[in-house]
Amino acid sequence: MEFGMFHEFQRLPGASDASAFADSLAQVDEAERLGLDAMWLAELHFNPERSVLAAPLLLATAIAARTARMKIGTAVQVLPLCHPLRLAEEIATVDQLSKGRLIFGVGRSGFAHTYKTYGVDYGESRERFSETLVIVKRAFSEERFSHAGKYFTYENVRLAPRPLQQPWPEIRVAAASPDTYEEMGTMGHPIFVAARIGNLSELAPHVRTFRDAWRKAGHPGRGAVYLRVPVYVAGSEEDAREEPRESILHLLRTIGANLAASATLASARAIENRAERGARMQTIDYEEVLRERMIVGTPTKVIARLKQLEEELGLDGILAELNPGSRIPHAKVMTALRLLCEEVIPAFR
Repeated sequence: MEFGMFHEFQRLPGASDASAFADSLAQVDEAERLGLDAMWLAELHFNPERSVLAAPLLLATAIAARTARMKIGTAVQVLPLCHPLRLAEEIATVDQLSKGRLIFGVGRSGFAHTYKTYGVDYGESRERFSETLVIVKRAFSEERFSHAGKYFTYENVRLAPRPLQQPWPEIRVAAASPDTYEEMGTMGHPIFVAARIGNLSELAPHVRTFRDAWRKAGHPGRGAVYLRVPVYVAGSEEDAREEPRESILHLLRTIGANLAASATLASARAIENRAERGARMQTIDYEEVLRERMIVGTPTKVIARLKQLEEELGLDGILAELNPGSRIPHAKVMTALRLLCEEVIPAFR
């Protein structure tokens, strides 16, 4: 399995922006030293209580300059908020500077307030996502191209620079809505699945849908699936349970409130079931969180749980959220990272 860290460049309560960057980059440096496979960068806007990671490609460039081995991924670049040609130029630049270590993770994001602040109609997000992805892929793969779509029109475009990886850096897509699984399987893109807004035990049918569509479309292989999940490793079961408690519950209740509020938007789709999922997140019991939305414990227990999920879902890798909720102190995150790399990952090699 591929092991990565899902990083939000957390800003702990009372911390400055400068200290948030310093601690987060120290975690990146330690991950490189310890041999972690990949560093995954979130994209979060206008949320200073939680994160300073508003510009993932700028940070990807900084990480490329201070590392030599580790892959760098976006998880995810929010395509509907991007100018497609500018995005293609920046992705190609990071891929060149990292010597082909970039993984291009893309999605729509469920935070409607970000769209509103940017002046983009959230109801357009699916169409904008699809059109932007088509344009970026054509910019990467064609010497010249023209495009006439609903949101963008271009004539005789030539991209410079070109990405080092050809035809493009690997594209992985966040699948959260039920219909996205079949769509991405048909298109032939690997997917991310997540446990924040649904239970781990609910993922298997969606993964089967994705892989059935992958196979029916005639793509080679089975279709890779990567799980983004809160992971907390500690020296004792008690520490593993209690140290992330306040942070993860804060995160789930905050996201739940935002999700429930977005259910009233005209652009909300019934298939996304936002009101019910949001209400469930706000009232969820911590014991259920431990069973269904996190992987916690000593290294031995975490290994056993990961092997179970690897078998149930056919996982190709994980994106471990080591500080879900942004409230776990830096020193404890560093300990969890070290235990993950030194004691958990070797069991999968």
